[in-house]
Amino acid sequence: ELELRVLLNKTSVIDKEIIFSNFELNSIDLKAFHQAIKRRANNEPISKIFNEKKFWKYSFFVNKNVLDPRPETELVIEKVIKYFPKKDEKLKILDICTGSGCLAISLAREYRNAKITATDISSDALKVAQINANKLCSDKEIQFVKCNLIKNIDTYDIIVSNPPYLSDLEYKKTTKEIQSYEPKIALIGGIDGLKFYRNIANFLTEILSSTSIVFIEIGNNQAKEVMKIFKSKKIKCLELAKDIQQLNRL
Repeated sequence: ELELRVLLNKTSVIDKEIIFSNFELNSIDLKAFHQAIKRRANNEPISKIFNEKKFWKYSFFVNKNVLDPRPETELVIEKVIKYFPKKDEKLKILDICTGSGCLAISLAREYRNAKITATDISSDALKVAQINANKLCSDKEIQFVKCNLIKNIDTYDIIVSNPPYLSDLEYKKTTKEIQSYEPKIALIGGIDGLKFYRNIANFLTEILSSTSIVFIEIGNNQAKEVMKIFKSKKIKCLELAKDIQQLNRL
């Protein structure tokens, strides 16, 4: 019922919200509605049908080249604000695996004086991120860089990332929606799901200052192994944060 209401309202030709009690056929674009129903029946997520997904305070453009921003990833923004409450600071922020740009752009809106760099290995993902940057923070320049991690070594105050962290086995257990409509490269972190954490730990010491903080999302049951990886590079864990499901997430 909820999905049907969303589809009706997304294909509505009137301004007010459609509810079943006052629903009239002439209030929707029937052709668009039928097309949306057909696509949804093929397991295509509503976000991909209408190229829109809400994250933090904003509505982001999404397509098959990027992951849908997840509600649990908002925890990254919350924790950054907790540790860096002065929003007028001239911070240097790096977003690794930016995808749709949801983290970089949300932080750009929170920290108006920040200098932000966002990287991704996918050219198609960076095109989506640029679309969102143009729409949501056109007054703020974000430097988008195509690379696996980052080539131009600099130091940053804040590093955020929602990296690929599913193991091969975990990916095989995901839904048809995910496997058919989200980029595999943004989901799988090697055989054990930890490949990215090993890679980033190897170069973090070059881009961290004594006051830098890394905010990195982790998968379920990965906390112990990820902490071990970072500890081996003498990077201290300040906090292990749980999401709304009480799972270790950051």
